[in-house]
Amino acid sequence: MIKTADHLYLQVADNIEQLIEKEVMKMGEKLPSVRMLSKQQGISLTTAFQAYYHLEGKGLIESRPKSGYYIRRNMHKMLPMPDTCRPVKKASEVTVSDMVMEVFNHTANENILKFSVAAPPVGILPAAKMAKAVIHAMRQLPANGIWYEELQGNALLRGQIARLSLTWGAVYSADDIVTTSGCMDALTLCMASVTQPGDTIALESPAYYGTLQLAESLGLKVLEVPTHPVTGVDLDYLDKAIPKHKIKACLFVTNFNNPLGCCMPDTHKQALVAMIEKYDIALIEDDIYGDLYFGKQRPVSCKSFDKSGNVLLCNSFSKSLAPGYRVGWTMPGKYKDKVLRMKQHHSIACASLPHAAIGHFLEIGRYDFHLRNLRKQLHTQSLRYSQAICEYFPESTRVSRPQGGVVLWIELDDHINTFELFQQALKNKISFCPGRIFSLQNRYNNCLRISYGNPWSRQVDEGLKTLGKLIRKM
Repeated sequence: MIKTADHLYLQVADNIEQLIEKEVMKMGEKLPSVRMLSKQQGISLTTAFQAYYHLEGKGLIESRPKSGYYIRRNMHKMLPMPDTCRPVKKASEVTVSDMVMEVFNHTANENILKFSVAAPPVGILPAAKMAKAVIHAMRQLPANGIWYEELQGNALLRGQIARLSLTWGAVYSADDIVTTSGCMDALTLCMASVTQPGDTIALESPAYYGTLQLAESLGLKVLEVPTHPVTGVDLDYLDKAIPKHKIKACLFVTNFNNPLGCCMPDTHKQALVAMIEKYDIALIEDDIYGDLYFGKQRPVSCKSFDKSGNVLLCNSFSKSLAPGYRVGWTMPGKYKDKVLRMKQHHSIACASLPHAAIGHFLEIGRYDFHLRNLRKQLHTQSLRYSQAICEYFPESTRVSRPQGGVVLWIELDDHINTFELFQQALKNKISFCPGRIFSLQNRYNNCLRISYGNPWSRQVDEGLKTLGKLIRKM
């Protein structure tokens, strides 16, 4: 019997989930009735119902009219993971912008089911509370926020971000932080501060297409580093590649990489930082998905192991709170002065109102509560999407198993071209990201990235079923 009063239904649900994972309870098996579960666990009928509702939301069980609850998902009957990419022989020039533009020309079309946007939709973000935060900021800021913000950024916001650093495994002050107009702006300022046109940088493979476009805009060459779908960058390969290819900087998403969803283990992060120090090069760490973890605690950042200032940590609130506010930041370490000069040259200052508003939102303690609900919802959605893909896509399909973030990486049969699939899907008012845009090489043509940001619905279910049918036809 569970004696703890706090979150009883979650404890009961977790126990049942463990029994399903260990196959003590098998797919298709009937669960005890709500009344029987109540008696067995010494809990109320309401608590028993909440436990089943929680498991049903995860897609682990299903309710059958006038029959009860049944095990729906066999945890061991899952599609295999995608393969790790093959190493490349040399760095490449960057040419992906045209295809990316074609894919995202339809982002504003409200009639299209968008599996292509790697962010939670407005419906699950705290829009009303953020509106109140903006009004508060307008009243508190000098001249109601119409004047320039200081170069380094809003002091309240930087102070609140410094408080958050406790959850990343390190402690920093407001003076260590420079605010930016979103994470992409932070990455741009940092990359421009540590490289020159013609330099070579190292990226994961597959890599977020936005970083490939960034490299293109800065005139950089890119070496794609083989990346495991669970543990991340191949450090042995990287250690040999840095001197061989004269790598000037690395840019990695260490927590829940986009698109693979991999999370680098702490020991690997520590080893990566040591490697960066050994070669005295910069590591730009994009941690934009770090707060969207599904486990019990937030994964630490590489920055928490940084003693020499070689790591430039970048983040924003675009994936967790307010994409349109464009509130990002960086902890640039020993490159702080260069980043500040670069910011002054490019933008002078960030927008006052949204930065002050998010600072206020953090100050009153609403962010943590919002994140707990968001993480729970995204975790549930990731399970429902994975289950539907397992059901509707061919058995040869491989699917990532992210422990955070908002995307799934899917690998299909070699003969299937996912850009052609994308064009067919658009005719059915469905969009996703073809795998080809995540590399400079002629690879990942049989892969695709799907976001599970949209809450589970009949439309989402039908959309995935339609994709499965199109794939089978191909």
